[in-house]
Amino acid sequence: MTKKEFIELYFRKGKFSTKTEAEKAMTSFLETLEEVALLNENILFSGFGKFEVVEKAERLGRNPKTGEEVRIPAKKSMKFKPGKSLDEKLNN
Repeated sequence: MTKKEFIELYFRKGKFSTKTEAEKAMTSFLETLEEVALLNENILFSGFGKFEVVEKAERLGRNPKTGEEVRIPAKKSMKFKPGKSLDEKLNN
């Protein structure tokens, strides 16, 4: 699903007067999620899931073209773990 398609669905399910209003709400939510992630904080939505900032250690990899071993630097990433309720719905 694209962002445009999601906003259309969000508009229809929400209490928005216009699609622009729904898009602004969605943008605000995503910006807030990003701000919290940049503070290295996890975000828990009870019953839905948890967005977690994770640190990936430096590791060795290979250049697929040359086969040469290369160092892949450590980095931060974000993962999502569904809550129990969502996980059950996904698997039923």
